[in-house]
Amino acid sequence: MIKKIQIGTTNLNVAPINLGGNVFGWTLDEKKSFEILDAFVDHGFNFIDTADMYSYWVDGKEGGQSETILGKWMKSLGNRDHIIMATKVGGETGTHPVDTSKKHILEAVDKSLKRLQTDYIDLYYTHFDDEKTPVEETLEAYDELIKAGKVRHIAASNISPERLEASFAASEKHNLPKYQALQPHYNLVEREGYESNYASLAEKYNLTVFPYWSLASGFLTGKYRSEDDLNKSVRGDSVKKYLDEKGLAVLKALDQVSEKYNTSQATVSLAWLIAQPHIGAPIASATSEKQLKTIFEAPKLTLDKEDLDALDQASK
Repeated sequence: MIKKIQIGTTNLNVAPINLGGNVFGWTLDEKKSFEILDAFVDHGFNFIDTADMYSYWVDGKEGGQSETILGKWMKSLGNRDHIIMATKVGGETGTHPVDTSKKHILEAVDKSLKRLQTDYIDLYYTHFDDEKTPVEETLEAYDELIKAGKVRHIAASNISPERLEASFAASEKHNLPKYQALQPHYNLVEREGYESNYASLAEKYNLTVFPYWSLASGFLTGKYRSEDDLNKSVRGDSVKKYLDEKGLAVLKALDQVSEKYNTSQATVSLAWLIAQPHIGAPIASATSEKQLKTIFEAPKLTLDKEDLDALDQASK
């Protein structure tokens, strides 16, 4: 039985891996997406992350491919009540810019619900912040949705520390819903942004943290060691920046720790994240059964002080 984690002060309890839905309808077709999703829940996991904008870059339009596939999958199994579904609003698509206005949120949520073939969203994120809509207005929209039963709880992703603080002040002052979770960019080769700007806020506001790009676009799997390796996948270009002294030192430490436990570098990378304060579940996507296996192993791997110190030193 996998130990579940409570999200913030909510009644939502999730297994410690959050399946990333950005690949559904992008690099995976519907049939393959269903296979990955089936295997994920068959192994006792229940937490899926998507967004209304996934994957608008396929055709440059509205997005919604991922939510549509997830809706069909839940409908086919009748398992909606067993899934904790997180989706997001506010991100740019081919049809609109970043938008966290009340008008946009109220329109977008109904489209998400229709695609997901459900009448409620467990965790609804501010995906990107337009930085011009008053935080009170965004929270008032969420208040309306929670009272209508369309959303259970809210969370924040790409929002500045200042606007996050302002949101909590507004929630307190006007008795509006509070963000319960944070989804930052955080992994072994991207520590500075989260640790300097957000870790203290997670502590202060009791936020459960679900890091995205947990494996640094695949760099932390160890499959990219030189420029020649960059053409191994569509994400090759985005890992080029990690092929520096620090990145290679992290890979060396991952090689040593993974060899010690006879496991993969990806599993160790995720286990490192799980061991950090306030981390609820790293977000990881998978396009094959093999990748899923590395994800499933992470919560079972408890790194000792020596392992954590080695990874800490290499990644600082």
